[in-house]
Amino acid sequence: MEPIAIHTTEIVERLPRHLKQFIAPQNYEQYTPINQAVWRYVMRKNVVHLKNIAHESYLEGLKKAGIDIDSIPSIYGMNRILKDIGWAAVAVDGFIPPNAFMEFQAHKVLVIASDIRQLEHIEYTPAPDIIHEASGHAPIIASPDYAEFLRRLGEIGSKAILSKYDIDLYEAVRKLSILKEAPGVKESEVLAAEREVDLLQGQQHEFSEMAQIRNMQWWSVEYGLVGSMENPKIYGAGLLSSIGESEWCMSDDVEKIPYSIDVAHMGFDITKPQPQLYVTPDFAYLMEVLEEFANTLSIRKGGYKGLQKLIDSKTVGTIELSTGLQISGVFTKLILNDDRKVIYFKTEGTTALAYRDKELVGHGIETHKHGYSSPLGMLKSVNLPIENMTPVDLKAYNLYDGQRLSFEFESGIKVEGLNITGIRNVKGKIMVIQLEDCIVTYGEEILFKPEYGVFDMAIGNEITSAFAGAADSNSFPDLYCVSETKTIKVEKTKKEIALENLYQNVRDFRVSGQFSNPDLEIIFIALKEKHPNDWLLNIELLELVNDASFALKIKTHLVDLGQRRPEIRPLIKSGLELIEKTADYL
Repeated sequence: MEPIAIHTTEIVERLPRHLKQFIAPQNYEQYTPINQAVWRYVMRKNVVHLKNIAHESYLEGLKKAGIDIDSIPSIYGMNRILKDIGWAAVAVDGFIPPNAFMEFQAHKVLVIASDIRQLEHIEYTPAPDIIHEASGHAPIIASPDYAEFLRRLGEIGSKAILSKYDIDLYEAVRKLSILKEAPGVKESEVLAAEREVDLLQGQQHEFSEMAQIRNMQWWSVEYGLVGSMENPKIYGAGLLSSIGESEWCMSDDVEKIPYSIDVAHMGFDITKPQPQLYVTPDFAYLMEVLEEFANTLSIRKGGYKGLQKLIDSKTVGTIELSTGLQISGVFTKLILNDDRKVIYFKTEGTTALAYRDKELVGHGIETHKHGYSSPLGMLKSVNLPIENMTPVDLKAYNLYDGQRLSFEFESGIKVEGLNITGIRNVKGKIMVIQLEDCIVTYGEEILFKPEYGVFDMAIGNEITSAFAGAADSNSFPDLYCVSETKTIKVEKTKKEIALENLYQNVRDFRVSGQFSNPDLEIIFIALKEKHPNDWLLNIELLELVNDASFALKIKTHLVDLGQRRPEIRPLIKSGLELIEKTADYL
């Protein structure tokens, strides 16, 4: 299979720049023969086991997504097939920030961590890998109802406001996942990273909007069951890609609960098997619950609580006013009146103004480099909101171009300055009034001085929406920060390279069909003498052997291995069973 660089599609090309920074080359040539064997074992095991307990779209979905049982899929090949159902896939380097992950999903792009789990973690890994992403997520999007739920979840989730705690936990989990899958890392380093995650997870924090969305995604997209309570089927990617948990989850040891909005407040531990799972009757019901949940979010409720969440997040967010004006930036301050309504807000650093998710000409981050602020609300002794004033009303209150203005809000905030011009929305309502030589005061506090430049006063009686990210995705090219914790690449030893070569020999034999039992015996002897703890290649050898006495030697060796290493005994047993079975998909 050809080496894969960054292959693009029309869907990927349309992605905003701040998402494209996470896309990485798949580097297909870096997959080792052992990686390929791990993929093949997991997929063969999953297809045999899951054909009766996975959602009906699973097996056909593998084909529709361009996923082969015997070889790790190329993302380029997947994209050629995914385009037929309106989706695409991109490779990334491990975990990416939660809002970014959701936004990719909103654009109908599957994010695939292109690394693959080590042989030692063949049953399950907390790290995102290509087994989980490709064989878990991709097949079920063949179901139109599920695909639309996934897109809508991404659309809503990308706007959910996160907290500083969410960011700290994301970085800690990313670090742990990298260390767990890096060969040769000291156990003390892994334990230290685990303690850091445990410490964060043990802290008492109210779930942020993003944490609630993440919970909903976990108990549906990752660990969901669908169908009747008595006989549910698996559709969650975490279960579809875990050969251990997909078996265990169907036992009575795992409680089955009807899926509802309550899952938004049910946390989880990514490093442990799940003690309960949630069952949705069908994928359409997931959408109903999602819409019910969306009504609780700041994107639909706005108000001072939404703005306060943005301030606490310390990341770029957006508020939308009753005129439709959208302000995107890092919010740092608000002032409330006695009725808990926002009468003033402020951002620091680069800020952009937009309307209907399109940046207003001349009001991008180059114009508003040093922050933005404005009063909100009604004018004192004036019963008509500024946003509802007709041209006649504006003239009556001297609110027109070239006029020096001096007025006071009900809140007590005073604005004085020369009115330069205004910006109206499509309905003719004023959204922005620009003033020169302007001073804004609130009691003894000076909120804006003439030396700051032009004052672009936002017009709006209230905040109708607050959400994470920018209104116009092009306003902030570096909206999300790429983690400084990078995946670890380790130099291979001569012994590891020799073992890889043995795996490649067996792979070549199987593909070509050109081999003899003596060829296989040479490899078997090398395994016993130089790689006595390896079990998977023995399984692959046994699959090709057609001599009873030789097959018995391999089985005897595998039994001995299982006695010496009890932790791999179930894997060996499953491997032997696989040889006896032929999956319908194969």
